[in-house]
Amino acid sequence: MIRTTPVSMIMTTPVITLKENDNLDKAEHLLKSHHIRHIPVVSGFYVRGMLSYNDILRLSFADLTEDSQDDADILVYKMFKVKQVMTKNVLTVSSTSTIKEVAEIFAEHEFHALPVVDSNRLVGIVTTTDLIKYLLNHF
Repeated sequence: MIRTTPVSMIMTTPVITLKENDNLDKAEHLLKSHHIRHIPVVSGFYVRGMLSYNDILRLSFADLTEDSQDDADILVYKMFKVKQVMTKNVLTVSSTSTIKEVAEIFAEHEFHALPVVDSNRLVGIVTTTDLIKYLLNHF
């Protein structure tokens, strides 16, 4: 079944998104409050990039907890916009891509999330967590 099941069966919708000119404070807030690790960056419905929690942590001085940020982190977050930190030229999949194809991409490229795009429009996001949950339900 995994060979032919479309990714639309496990992808997350609706998708939490950011805009390129959003600040990193907003990004961190969304990541933490929604308990997610990746956010597509969009212009309208079009994917422009992907921001991960690790991208933000690389700029942080030690913000690994839910506690208040220290002044240094706040200063750094105000210096950058999402477009300066995000990954650009993101690989995407369509909603008709199979779960097997997505798993192969995750394994080959060591990604943990992929935007799901149909007709150049963001329709969902699929993560390694989505894939693991699917597998656990079938084994």
